[in-house]
Amino acid sequence: MKAPDFAYARPASLDEALALLAAHGEDAVPLAGGQSLVTALNMRLSAPGLLVDLNAIPGLAGVSEADGVVRIGAMTRHRDVGAAPVVRARLPLLAAALPHIAHPAIRNRGTIGGSVALADPATEWPACCLALGATVVVRGPEAERRIAAEEFFLGLYTTALEPGEIVTAVEIPLPPADAVWGFEELARRHGDYALAGLAATARRSGGGLTAVRLAFFGVGDRPVLARAAAAAIEAGDVQAAQAALADELDPPGDPAMRAATRLHLARVILGRVAGTLLAGASMAGASMAGDGDGA
Repeated sequence: MKAPDFAYARPASLDEALALLAAHGEDAVPLAGGQSLVTALNMRLSAPGLLVDLNAIPGLAGVSEADGVVRIGAMTRHRDVGAAPVVRARLPLLAAALPHIAHPAIRNRGTIGGSVALADPATEWPACCLALGATVVVRGPEAERRIAAEEFFLGLYTTALEPGEIVTAVEIPLPPADAVWGFEELARRHGDYALAGLAATARRSGGGLTAVRLAFFGVGDRPVLARAAAAAIEAGDVQAAQAALADELDPPGDPAMRAATRLHLARVILGRVAGTLLAGASMAGASMAGDGDGA
């Protein structure tokens, strides 16, 4: 199929882009990497009157660090997020998630801002934002807003973005030195949407874990923080954490997979990621004990 007819604008500044979106209202949509939007256009699932191309706007791409925060511009390509030195050194969860995002052609063109704004519940970046306590920076015709990731993703392809607003960056606080992380995803084939996935962070504490954040994706209408399961992991009870998912996740059933099967997969990957987190805490504890013995 072919896309419907539409007008096209390529503004040279953010203010110009915002003015176009304000002038055309719901008839205009922003274009970032286009990896989801172009498909929707070609399938006639979307029929805007105007595409506002953000690719010529300076300052919307790049990864920087300042005052304990990593700022990732919304137009930063997936591949560039994972390749950024500060990401690889201080935010390895993002680097680990990158290879699971679709295929190289999409990673080369798609953007983190586009992924976050689309809010597909089976994709990696939104869950990573939840796990890392990220803030989504948005700009509208009136002012800039900063929205915590926990308050940004509201439902299926639904976010806290107001009409005329554009995601301009994702800001992530640098993890402390005692941070550990884990990532796991199950899909039918590499590059397919996740049947179930988990991005997790925690802090080491006396050979155990504290501040555990378990962000599941592919098992609901949005990425989900499993708080009861996280509390069980902090108590060292992985089986209780897996059991808690029955009350915390409400996975969809579809012709490809039953809801009960998705819940089972979520429990499986939780067991794997919990093992990774606990192993990291135990290794750190053993290392500190060794340092003390050698003093």
